[in-house]
Amino acid sequence: MDFFEAQAHARRRSGRLVLLFILALTGTIAATYVAACIIAAFVRNGGTSTSLSDFSGLPLWQPDLLLGVTLFNLLVVGGASLYKWSELRAGGSAIAELVGGRLVNPATTDLRERQLLNVVEEMALASGVPVPAVYLLPDEPAINAFAAGYSPADAAVAVTRGTLERLTRDELQGVVAHEFSHILNGDMRTNTRLTALVYGILALALLGGGILRGLGRSRVSGSSRRGGKGGGGGGLIVVILAIGLALLVIGYIGSFFGRLIQAAVSRQREFLADAAAVQFTRNPEGIGYALRKLGGLALNGRLTHTQAGQVSHFCFAQSFQSSFGELFATHPPLIERIRAIDPAFDGQFIAPPPVVIDETRFGAPPPKQRRQSPNIPGLAPAALIATIGTLADASITQARETLDTLPESLRVATRDPAQAPALLCALLFAPATGTAQRTEQFALVARHLATRTATLAESLAATLATQPAALRLTLLQLGAPALRNLSETERDRLLETLDALVHADARVTPFEFALQKVIARTLDLAAHPQAALGTVAPGQVINELSILFSTAAQLDANTAEVATRAFARAARDFNGLNPPLTLLAPDTATLAHLDRALDRLALTPAPFKKRVLAAVAAALTADNRLTLPEAELLRALSAALDCPMPPVPTLSS
Repeated sequence: MDFFEAQAHARRRSGRLVLLFILALTGTIAATYVAACIIAAFVRNGGTSTSLSDFSGLPLWQPDLLLGVTLFNLLVVGGASLYKWSELRAGGSAIAELVGGRLVNPATTDLRERQLLNVVEEMALASGVPVPAVYLLPDEPAINAFAAGYSPADAAVAVTRGTLERLTRDELQGVVAHEFSHILNGDMRTNTRLTALVYGILALALLGGGILRGLGRSRVSGSSRRGGKGGGGGGLIVVILAIGLALLVIGYIGSFFGRLIQAAVSRQREFLADAAAVQFTRNPEGIGYALRKLGGLALNGRLTHTQAGQVSHFCFAQSFQSSFGELFATHPPLIERIRAIDPAFDGQFIAPPPVVIDETRFGAPPPKQRRQSPNIPGLAPAALIATIGTLADASITQARETLDTLPESLRVATRDPAQAPALLCALLFAPATGTAQRTEQFALVARHLATRTATLAESLAATLATQPAALRLTLLQLGAPALRNLSETERDRLLETLDALVHADARVTPFEFALQKVIARTLDLAAHPQAALGTVAPGQVINELSILFSTAAQLDANTAEVATRAFARAARDFNGLNPPLTLLAPDTATLAHLDRALDRLALTPAPFKKRVLAAVAAALTADNRLTLPEAELLRALSAALDCPMPPVPTLSS
């Protein structure tokens, strides 16, 4: 299953969840209606019914009562689900903080936290996603972790203190790779929906419990005031008691089935995530030994936070002990998970002692070495697109080498919210110092942001001049966490500054477009994760496809004939569209037009995005080469469509 199939499968799974939720809601409405009929009959009898025979003539069809019960359930269950949905729509960070997560400071001196940051950054660079926010659950001694969010742009990875203390680097990498599988396969969005839907059904039980507690307090208070003497209103109290009890029972029955659905969906995905972790790292012992240590720890993966139950299906390991045994288990048995990785597993777990971190790993960067080329996918568009949403061992190794050799000033700038804007500006500065264009750019940044930001941007630009050009998009990935910490006003001012820099010379290069689009999309989804949830049918984006394919075809074409050939190569798989795609004139297929077109294309289904990106790759490689500007544009287009692409080597025939 590739990235696009996984995304489509996740969307279908979400659709099935909505259907199951509707069925569960229908069941609660029916149960509430029956309870309401019984309570209504009790009230009509003057509150004197004492046996079931008194309800033998109970009318089963009461439309007005059914309507009232339906509206009540929709209000309570739907309202609670929307409340939880709105609470979680702030993205992965909100979910991590819900269970006591603390954002790991990029400047931390704690060796375990630095190791965690390095591993997460390696995985992000190798897979092409923005670096997620990294959280630590400091009060959790168990071994566990989770990834949460709506999309890679707003994802957060959280790990427990026990994970950092008990696992080696390879084992930690296996756990993080498992979580990255959930990020890349769309599981996070499904998990968030599950949380909201189950909470909505549980709200009936919470309401019933609240009624019973309130009734108990009022009875105790009333008895105290009357000196223990009886009072009137006994019938009303019985009715309120019946309502509270009915809601409590119905809510918990509905929640019971909701959690069954939750557990079944989660168990299905854990085996796939374990297998993906092995595939990503090419090291089955990493995640295999992490699971063995998990089984050897008395706590296993149990979390102690009061809200931990809400994220149980997000987690790497079973986070709670169920009274119903395996019925509510959100994860397969550990032995089964380990044997799926290592069929020769003898069933013996490992009691994990605290791990000592090698301080030399965080010393001065090693001397630069000639990097081994990663597995080059070749010029075939299908091979290029097949890398989307994947992690390869060679890419992880290259990412680690990139981080080890990155100049300290650039490294600090990617992690510091005060310096990250200057770094983005530096990426757009003219390459030569002392030019009139550089002077104008300096003044522009000083005017929009601050003089100190412009000065820092100049210094960083000088460092960037000594680095390979292919590093530029990597720096955008690394800077994502720092940029997410900007306030809304700071984000808007930064985007305005970048736009002014891009258009200062009245010309937009492919890289300038790529930088601006990637940053704008990343920050927009981080601030408004629900923006990725809409859907547009393929037949509604014909004009956008013409703009996209025309722009790609004309990017490096030196003649009209070359552009026509590249466009035809891109459009050949879309010949059935009506009206047909047309090659647009250069002045109507600019990067500015493309910017707006991508926002619409991002809402199309995943299988259609695959066809679109394959067609773009076909256009860009029509001349049997892939230049750096073309490779950067292809990655930017993929990111704009929420399809993360790992670094692509520039290729020629």
